[in-house]
Amino acid sequence: MKINSFKGIKRSGYCADFSAADSGRKVTVAGWVQRRRVLGGLIFIALRDRSGLLQLTFDEAENKELFDEAYSLRPEDVICADGEIRRRGEAAVNENMATGDIEVFVEKLYVVSKAETTPFEIVENSNVNEELRLKYRYLDLRRPDMQKTFILRHELARLARNYFSDNGFLEIETPDLIKSSPEGARDYLVPSRVHPGEFYALPQSPQLYKQLLMVAGFDRYMQLARCFRDEDLRAERQPEFTQIDLEMSFVDIDDVIEVNEGFIKKAFKELIGYDVETPLRRMPYKEAMSRYGSDKPDLRFGFEINDLTEVVRDFGFKVFSDAVKNGGSVRAIVIDNGADKLSRREIDSLTEFVKTYRAKGLAWIKVGEELSGSFLKFLTDAELEKLSSALSLEKNDAVFIVADKDDIVFDSLGALRCEIARRLGRIPEGKYELLWVTEFPLLEYSEEEGRYVAKHHPFTSVMDEDVELLGSAPEKARAKAYDIVINGYEAGGGSIRIFDAELQRKMFEVIGLSPEEAEEKFGYLLTAFKYGVPPHGGMAYGLDRLVMLLSGKDNIRDVIAFPKVQNASELMTMCPSPVEDKQLDELGIKIVKKQQ
Repeated sequence: MKINSFKGIKRSGYCADFSAADSGRKVTVAGWVQRRRVLGGLIFIALRDRSGLLQLTFDEAENKELFDEAYSLRPEDVICADGEIRRRGEAAVNENMATGDIEVFVEKLYVVSKAETTPFEIVENSNVNEELRLKYRYLDLRRPDMQKTFILRHELARLARNYFSDNGFLEIETPDLIKSSPEGARDYLVPSRVHPGEFYALPQSPQLYKQLLMVAGFDRYMQLARCFRDEDLRAERQPEFTQIDLEMSFVDIDDVIEVNEGFIKKAFKELIGYDVETPLRRMPYKEAMSRYGSDKPDLRFGFEINDLTEVVRDFGFKVFSDAVKNGGSVRAIVIDNGADKLSRREIDSLTEFVKTYRAKGLAWIKVGEELSGSFLKFLTDAELEKLSSALSLEKNDAVFIVADKDDIVFDSLGALRCEIARRLGRIPEGKYELLWVTEFPLLEYSEEEGRYVAKHHPFTSVMDEDVELLGSAPEKARAKAYDIVINGYEAGGGSIRIFDAELQRKMFEVIGLSPEEAEEKFGYLLTAFKYGVPPHGGMAYGLDRLVMLLSGKDNIRDVIAFPKVQNASELMTMCPSPVEDKQLDELGIKIVKKQQ
């Protein structure tokens, strides 16, 4: 078939733009062939563009040549068509199509581009292997559900810009080539050609630049910022991502939270029609960890953690008593009405699951007609009664217990409660639970580095009442930090920043930076602090993660147009890839094989 030029053709609109009110109108439409159906002397083509589907009709009796052209069309051919919009007969109405009550009776057909058979069918909610989808990502993105997701992403970005602009924020771009300051994840380094042997870094966030914008007096800043972190990937992480980045002057925690709750409420309502009740619940970090084993707790279901440490302290079962003796804890989750749904094989699987979180094992009890469990033979009747009473056990309950160091107990039980809820179908669909987690530890001790490191970043301010702890017990100091958590995901986080040069120097000292190191890495910030600094704070949302949550996806790769996979490569272009020696020579770089 002859391929027609597109020159001079102008679309009348997208497929979904037309309705029965346009009946009798002459239009030109364009898109991809979704499917072809032959019914006697009629051919029906489902035409697809990003807006949806529209039926094109060809009648052999009216135009045999045109009918034959339509007969040769195949899925994913790109076509244009001139024709007249007509109402479908009552029996021919398709209730599953937005345009199911109309059709375009085609008078002229232009075949713009022919398509080979695609590696997979372009249909909604495809079960195609993800690796194949990513290799042919441009085809995967044609799928209607993917296109809806990216329209949602666009709408969220537009809403963010408009909302924050309406609230006095100025959109200001910060550099993408910056000074390396590795106090967090690993930087992506960019060699400089004009400064041989020296490197830029790609920004992990615009943190210091936005603080300097506050020093500059802009008062309220926002940006859809591209960020880069060379870290291990998970379902909700990518090496490059987009932040809705904010900073405000002359504010405290309540001010930042208030303006951001307005944004969240508006986004959920306008984009998915969900009413978020504000003000959101606030939960201190210690409470989140003790009740849910996580600083990003999923509140859509129960299975809260119970502290049994004092209950079992003097039990004869050494797994429990030794954990307490060694400064750890013994904690449990109760799965109400779950005993009959958790077989031994399932429990063995859950035991292996918690081992991935460093737990040595998983003690369990099932309440049936009689109690059964993995450790009951080691308990006296009195101990068993004490344990049952502490947990308020009822028939058909299941109990899972971990005894170890606190961090292992929290990590393993926090993950376990979510895993069991998922397996048992206890996570309600279409429900959102939002909260602020506050009062994070300012610092945490890194055994690997042998020093304290900032829990968030070293520019986060300490709670006023905890300032003195920086010198005596830094691990006890709380930060003026806050994360917004949605359904068990950290959707955004921020803090009130240090704006006093001496306090900032003290913070650098506590995390092990000498005055010389602090000056070399952050001297420009300390210098700026000499010239009048307003109190300031802000936050950043993961735009990709917000889209993932709003669209009901469970993998961040589904909301990024061209994502990376687990090893940080892109399957479509096969990057990263080697470069020519000439390019390396220009940069003064020689590749040396890394010793294994």
